[in-house]
Amino acid sequence: MAPEPLKIGYLIPQFPGQTHIFFWRELQALEARDVDVTVFSTRHPAPGLVSHAWSEEAIARTTYLGAIKPVAALSILALMPKREMLAALKQGGVAFAKDLLICAAAAKHLLEECREKGISHVHVHSCGRAALIAALAQRMGGVPYSLTLHGPLSDYGCGQNFKWRNAAFATVITKKLVNELPAQLGLDVPARLIIQPMGVDTEDFRRDAPYQPYSGSGPLRIFCCARLNIVKGHQDLMKSVRLLVDQGMDVQLEIAGEDDDGGSGYRAVLEDLLISLGLTQNVSLLGAISALEVKKKLNRADIFVLASWHEPLGVAYMEAMSVGVPTIGTNSGGVTELIDDGINGLMVPPKDPKALANAIQTLAYDANLATRLSTAGRAHIEKNFRSELGAETLLREIRAAEDCA
Repeated sequence: MAPEPLKIGYLIPQFPGQTHIFFWRELQALEARDVDVTVFSTRHPAPGLVSHAWSEEAIARTTYLGAIKPVAALSILALMPKREMLAALKQGGVAFAKDLLICAAAAKHLLEECREKGISHVHVHSCGRAALIAALAQRMGGVPYSLTLHGPLSDYGCGQNFKWRNAAFATVITKKLVNELPAQLGLDVPARLIIQPMGVDTEDFRRDAPYQPYSGSGPLRIFCCARLNIVKGHQDLMKSVRLLVDQGMDVQLEIAGEDDDGGSGYRAVLEDLLISLGLTQNVSLLGAISALEVKKKLNRADIFVLASWHEPLGVAYMEAMSVGVPTIGTNSGGVTELIDDGINGLMVPPKDPKALANAIQTLAYDANLATRLSTAGRAHIEKNFRSELGAETLLREIRAAEDCA
């Protein structure tokens, strides 16, 4: 008789959002390994961020954990271990108390769903409130859980010691972030801490035809893909385009991505900047587009640029390199663990439009360098950043945690 498939919960905040293609790939890779995956999420994303061909399928199979119920939350929280809760409240203060009221009813819902479906483990792709939901469910007598840290711990709110203390294991996307955790969490760092970068489907994200460097004839086609947020450095990239245009270059920049408010937030700042820089004929804001459209844009691009002020790692870089587009990034955050300057991409300082313009010029006028970076970037992603690696790590660690239980 064949063994029962492993049944896990997979909890992602506001799924499926515009940057969630990695989660969808990892989920599919888990299911290809005979894992029974139930997808959970906190709430639906804003309509303007639902952009993928698979978004409706993802929404249909996702269990959303429900509305905030402060009155019910109080009765639920009364069942929590009192000493630990008081210590967490003392450490986290009013902000943690607010998060508890927001998350308690969702935690109970998660617990009930896991019991009904026979789920033996929940993995949380966040260290924000979604992690608190899983931690609370576990304190209620629910299933073991694990976490993935996708960026600086300071980005994920209060109560981190409470969230991490009982985690069976955690995966972290860069060495830099791993090295910061002991000082931040002390004894609450899990015994099992694994460096596991995000990845891309290298079979899907490959070139339709061999890369051809910019010939000098017609517009230089630059592509960027990232949500519209000040930390993504789109404003710096636009200023670098202004510098290039002033030097007589014919440049066309397309930026795919939307702001966190579905188009009513930081987009307006960038639109005003385009007008003030006189670049309305050179720069296009495409909004949130599907993974298929991203791949088409990459295949047509001469160069990919993302000028983030700080980036934990960067799936957008990986996708561009996987498609063999010469890539320019900033030496901030964990990007230095992905791009080796001059070997598989180019690196510039963040917040430096002039340096960015110089790097773009270098690739535009050095066909041999552009071709070499195209080939090396693809090889680097194939070897080190395939999406299947994340699924394999999760499966291995969940089974190890169950064996030790």
